[in-house]
Amino acid sequence: MILFRTINIAMPTLDEKKVTRWIKSTIRGFDKVTGIITLVFCTDDKILEINREYLQHEYYTDIITFDYSKKNIVSGDVFISVETVQANAEKYEVTFEKEILRVIIHGILHLCGLEDDTPDAQRIMTFNEDNALLRYFEIVI
Repeated sequence: MILFRTINIAMPTLDEKKVTRWIKSTIRGFDKVTGIITLVFCTDDKILEINREYLQHEYYTDIITFDYSKKNIVSGDVFISVETVQANAEKYEVTFEKEILRVIIHGILHLCGLEDDTPDAQRIMTFNEDNALLRYFEIVI
């Protein structure tokens, strides 16, 4: 089950049905099953608060993922700063839709076990993000 929630911000314009199918398909590609995943869209201030409280980091970020997966059942909370996503879309000269989808799938890939803490892991993560984005735009509802 994929849940879409917000904290102190409007829900970004997304095709929730299509995003849900895409996430589930991505998870199946790792031979895993979708459990309960909550996508929480929030402000920069909220993401900074979460970063400070749970990770002891003193900076803004676009995403924080809490992994509750057990065995092959993928579950977790994915907090996404809509404000940072918008700023990054402008910085990288991509649409807001493409950037928010990239961030969503980045969190899902973390829940599937991918990391991005080394240059090699970052290349693998980016490869999987790019492939997932290509698949998203091929999905017909």
